[in-house]
Amino acid sequence: MLRVRWQVGCSDELSFSCGSKGVTIAMLDTGVAFHPDFDNRIIAFRDFINNKQNMYDDSGHGTHVAGCLCGSGRVSNGKYRGIAPFSKLVVGKVLDYRGDGNIESMAEGMEWILDNIKRYDIRILNISIGMDEHTDKGRMEKLVKLVDEAWERGLIVVCAAGNMGPDPMTISPLGARKQVITVGCHEGGYFGDRGHLCEDYSSRGPSPYAMKKPDVVAPGTDIVSCNAGISRRGRSYRNAYIAKSGTSMATPIISGGLALLLQKCPFYTNNQAKQKLLYTSRDLNEPWNKQGWGMIQIDKLLR
Repeated sequence: MLRVRWQVGCSDELSFSCGSKGVTIAMLDTGVAFHPDFDNRIIAFRDFINNKQNMYDDSGHGTHVAGCLCGSGRVSNGKYRGIAPFSKLVVGKVLDYRGDGNIESMAEGMEWILDNIKRYDIRILNISIGMDEHTDKGRMEKLVKLVDEAWERGLIVVCAAGNMGPDPMTISPLGARKQVITVGCHEGGYFGDRGHLCEDYSSRGPSPYAMKKPDVVAPGTDIVSCNAGISRRGRSYRNAYIAKSGTSMATPIISGGLALLLQKCPFYTNNQAKQKLLYTSRDLNEPWNKQGWGMIQIDKLLR
């Protein structure tokens, strides 16, 4: 995350200048595990897969995403700090240990979040989940309507583009919606000519609902963040962090940047925040269906 924060213009001074009153971000994923980097900022957890009461993550995906979003970097002395380290989390577990789920669990998670917007003062919904474009359209329609409702009720909805590229029109159905902020991967040349980058398989637009998709991109290759497999040995921790790749990792970079914006300017609406995000992103001189408006630049976003 140190490298990522540098790439997107998110210095420690800049993130801390937004104050310590973090906004609440809802997250639908594989759950979240205990990790010192989350302090006491996970304020609600609900399991729609196994109906367990205590928070957990039997996959590791959600914990990694949460670390990218708002990990404090405590175990790494700040090196692997997330983008918005004061944000609070509301987590719905809608995927199992393999990262698989179904429309019904996703819909239940969405309804739970919509029911609790005011209770937890939720401002952002992060969905680092790519869904198969061949999912039954009738069942998908209900879920898509819930995503639309979340935006209409004022949430900033940030969705992963998916990892089904590089063919065109491979955007995940949830990220294909016009209003939501759809996030693809791009490293901005950081790795030079190296192959097997997230940007090589990041899903491409357009979508059936919006010709210009994805909206923005962020780094998504070899992102080091919180590991659900962390263990304690005496006074120290082992296996506290792990590297993962995908648009799932790029998505919380965008959500974190927007969380900082709302910390600084809490009066912003979701439409105003989206507009500012798009207009301040850095053009990478790539086709629109690969980069959208470009890579997020948090220093410009917060000006």
